[in-house]
Amino acid sequence: MEATTKIELTESEVDLINTKLGLRNLFSSKKTDVKKALRYTKYENDLTDRQVEMVKLQSWVIKERKKVVVIFEGRDAAGKGGAIRRITAHINPRHFRIVALNKPTEDEKGQWYFQRYVNKLPKPGEIVFFDRSWYNRAIVEPVNNFCTQKEYSVFMSQINPFEKMVLDSDTFLVKIYFSISKEEQIRRFEDIKKSDLKRWKISPVDERAIALWDDYTKYKDAMFENTNEAQAPWMRIDANKKTNARIKALDYILENIPYDK
Repeated sequence: MEATTKIELTESEVDLINTKLGLRNLFSSKKTDVKKALRYTKYENDLTDRQVEMVKLQSWVIKERKKVVVIFEGRDAAGKGGAIRRITAHINPRHFRIVALNKPTEDEKGQWYFQRYVNKLPKPGEIVFFDRSWYNRAIVEPVNNFCTQKEYSVFMSQINPFEKMVLDSDTFLVKIYFSISKEEQIRRFEDIKKSDLKRWKISPVDERAIALWDDYTKYKDAMFENTNEAQAPWMRIDANKKTNARIKALDYILENIPYDK
């Protein structure tokens, strides 16, 4: 006979696994994994608690006519888009926007670099989530030769004054960076390539990301060194485990916007 592993649960864990959500997670796959079901049930409960707070935060933003910018940066496949989807899942769609800009047009290339981002900043009573932002020029563009070194240097000299102008316009600015390991990025790319539903996510830039890992690291470190200002600090989150990263990102947003709890 095959030996069975004895699993000891606390009373609270027993109560949790016996909830409707806990039982659903327990029997969602052919192979029963109690610890995994407990972990995911706790995550979903924690996520729901924070999503409720996001509804309160947005209500405060609307009522007080505040402006909020939340920036998500990180390597390709770090989980930025998935985190934004969970954060915005239950808030009023008329009062938030998700901005994920394509490469600039020829006209935009001739403009001041920040101009097309200024056009996407929130109006009073609105939250804007940037799935990549003006920080493209800090890492992605120089690594892939999408900008010149002069353009990169000009950007780095202007970024802190620019963010001070954003803050001085009575706008909250939250900057979050999702950090993953090289091994985890490779694993996620392989999962995406195997999925008929996700394969579209892989771009030519993504295809080069592994080979250019060290170049990305060099520019990432320079970005943190030069832009981690007290006025707008970076929150770096270990995103190797997506569920933990989402909870930490939500916590950071809720802690740094002084909404009426």
